[in-house]
Amino acid sequence: MEDCVVRPNITKSIKSNLVNTGTETFEFTNKAKKNLMITMVVGLVLSIVGVVTNMGAGNHEETTDGGHDATEMVTDQGDYGESVEVSEGGAAEHHGSPLWLKSLYNNLWINTIYFAGLALLGVFFFTIQYAAQAGWSAGIKRIPLAFGAWLPIAFGLIAILFFLAGPDLFHWTHSSLYDVNSEDFDEIVKNKASYFYWPMEAGSFPAFWVGRLVLFFGVWYLLFRKLRTLAFEEDIEGGESRWKRMRILSALFLVFFAYSSSIAAWDWVMSIDVHWFSTMYGWYSFASWWVACLALTTFLIIYLKENGYLSIVNTDVLHDMGKFVFAFSIFWTYLWFSQFMLIYYAHIPEETVYYMDRWTGKYSIFFFLNLIINFILPFFMLMTHGSKRQNRILKSICVVIILGHWLDFYLMITPGVMKYEGGFGFMEVGLLLVFLSSFLFVVLRQIAKAPLFASNHPMLEESKHHHV
Repeated sequence: MEDCVVRPNITKSIKSNLVNTGTETFEFTNKAKKNLMITMVVGLVLSIVGVVTNMGAGNHEETTDGGHDATEMVTDQGDYGESVEVSEGGAAEHHGSPLWLKSLYNNLWINTIYFAGLALLGVFFFTIQYAAQAGWSAGIKRIPLAFGAWLPIAFGLIAILFFLAGPDLFHWTHSSLYDVNSEDFDEIVKNKASYFYWPMEAGSFPAFWVGRLVLFFGVWYLLFRKLRTLAFEEDIEGGESRWKRMRILSALFLVFFAYSSSIAAWDWVMSIDVHWFSTMYGWYSFASWWVACLALTTFLIIYLKENGYLSIVNTDVLHDMGKFVFAFSIFWTYLWFSQFMLIYYAHIPEETVYYMDRWTGKYSIFFFLNLIINFILPFFMLMTHGSKRQNRILKSICVVIILGHWLDFYLMITPGVMKYEGGFGFMEVGLLLVFLSSFLFVVLRQIAKAPLFASNHPMLEESKHHHV
């Protein structure tokens, strides 16, 4: 509701001058809304089917995977301090919520974090273009900027899920881990307590973790709102004053983003596997979010052009977007391999357990599928010059990459939360459809609120005549 009333005079002035400026606006049609609502309903139905199926399957099934029985697997996992026990029958007993509910929390967390990253990286794309004084992207920058409208929704979902399902998602939230007199006492986790709980007592309220969450989203959203306001004012007043102010504000955003995005990845994802850490994790998470953001931006540009919008965007601009998707898919693979190779080569048990949990047993198919979807397919499909100039190919590979990097976050999160009881079925597909349709609804609604490009941008002509 807040978005609807911000700067009403500016938005009204922009639309009243459209005839004179020739600026295009996107109409979010009832048909498009209906299609997204249908997708959302289908996703909800699949999610419900998945929940019911998981409830019927039972919560304490004995798991056998990869040639190991349940007792062996729980013992292996217990070596690293996980809170599991072995019953007399040898089956693993997990503390906390029933398995179906824990799986629901896990899937909600995957989608919440993935789309929060897409929203943040959309604003990052916008700011980096201004900081670099890029002219080629002047006609497309408002597409990823609209992703930022999801930020307050993402904040609400993360906060609610953390307080509702924290003990199921994060092992470090169990207070018994910090009690030296408890049989669950974990010295490794206790040594990390200040990172989560400072200045509070370990095992009480995670003030430091929550404080970072509020600070990061507060700054991100405030800067997004200010950038959006300046962009709209530029349409009315013209000149270079707003453009210069956006350059300065973009530089400030990038500085804050540089460390806040990495810490957010540590807080939201890496701390799930609390005994494990990687100095490359911030970069790796950024790369995954970034490639997905580029792919979604490219897909939406093509979607708008196919529906008669963004006439100023030529094939060469889309070619450059294709090159970005191609290049950063390789960059993601470079970080993936570097992290994997160093851990594999060092062969330190506290580190290798992270990959052993993912490339053996039921997750192994997703482990290798992740590399195929996010590296091999983009590499060969976008390698040639012509492929990046054909909308059909570019749009198809963008869809694959968006789904592929969702799978990447599935692999980052699920083994740490669900251990050997994770799976993939109706619930995973359904909740992905719910979040994807909701995200697109918010983004397209935001795009429709203002002109698709800044008619008074000082580098708009450069974008119109961009050639590669």
